[in-house]
Amino acid sequence: MAMDKKVNTESELKDKLVAINRVTKVTKGGRTFTFAAIVVVGDGNGTIGWGLGKAGEVQQAIAKATDAAKKNLVKVPVLKGTIPHEMEVSFGGAKVFLKPAAAGTGMVCGGAMRAVLESAGVNDVLAKSKGSSNPHNLVKATIKALSLMRDAYTVAHDRGIGMNKVFNG
Repeated sequence: MAMDKKVNTESELKDKLVAINRVTKVTKGGRTFTFAAIVVVGDGNGTIGWGLGKAGEVQQAIAKATDAAKKNLVKVPVLKGTIPHEMEVSFGGAKVFLKPAAAGTGMVCGGAMRAVLESAGVNDVLAKSKGSSNPHNLVKATIKALSLMRDAYTVAHDRGIGMNKVFNG
């Protein structure tokens, strides 16, 4: 992920539980159950983060995951409720493809990707997950794809040219 896009704001962050997993460890004394939770936080305006929490109880795991997500926020471009351009990214075995959509299309995507995109404030998007459906890798791949996107203003600034040259060549 791009390190220059780190954000430290905690204003109005909403959390979404993506997945919860019960893990069993068998010892000679019996079975020990623990829980792992993946949480995505976002302000609905382009700031998102994800976290993983593990604990003996579900509520503690969710609280740990939320705290971890708040420490790992990134800023992503959201233009008029959609993303600036197409992007295909893989993380581990998960591959995600994101495509901007016209206003009113809605969110055409799967569960783990939907939580990330809703938290970022994206309302209209076409998305497809290929390969692994593991929620850990899907969340990471989706956030990686969003953080690699650049809007026209950023491209113009990076190239040192005006906005009209970005679109006209």
